[in-house]
Amino acid sequence: MTIGQEFHVFGNWFIIHFTENEGMAFGMRFGGEFGKLILSIFRIIAIFAIGWYLVKITRQKENQGLILSMSLIFAGALGNILDSAFYGMIFSESRFHDVAVLFPAEGGYSSFLHGKVVDMFYFPVLKGFYPSWFPIWGGSDFIFFRPVFNIADSAITIGVFILIFFQKKFFKK
Repeated sequence: MTIGQEFHVFGNWFIIHFTENEGMAFGMRFGGEFGKLILSIFRIIAIFAIGWYLVKITRQKENQGLILSMSLIFAGALGNILDSAFYGMIFSESRFHDVAVLFPAEGGYSSFLHGKVVDMFYFPVLKGFYPSWFPIWGGSDFIFFRPVFNIADSAITIGVFILIFFQKKFFKK
């Protein structure tokens, strides 16, 4: 697939939409190349901290829901950092009408920890337009649930929601 190309799985509400982002939520950037490096190092530190905590709560036989939610967050964070760390080293740069090449002869498009993250799931549940009288966005199009995301993002989100919904059960002490 090329960037922006879509494959409709179930009508217009479940779409495989190939896109790449700089590695932050919703494709945001953080301070250019230096910011990308800082973000990647922070993620690696967070993965080690979550991994340590996960081993600790597993050994202490904590609530299985807490272990599950932390495992989802850990797996999602690890997946995104692996994508960011190696994707740019093993693929050529994707362009709007060209498919990226795996292991190109000239090398990848970026160095270690500077690659992009691939997102592909798109669920535009509701589409419409804001009424003209609506402040700020009046007359512009409206799409409910616009983000394009990947499996790792889903794992992190589900893990965080489980923690939020069951926090009183998980953290009684």
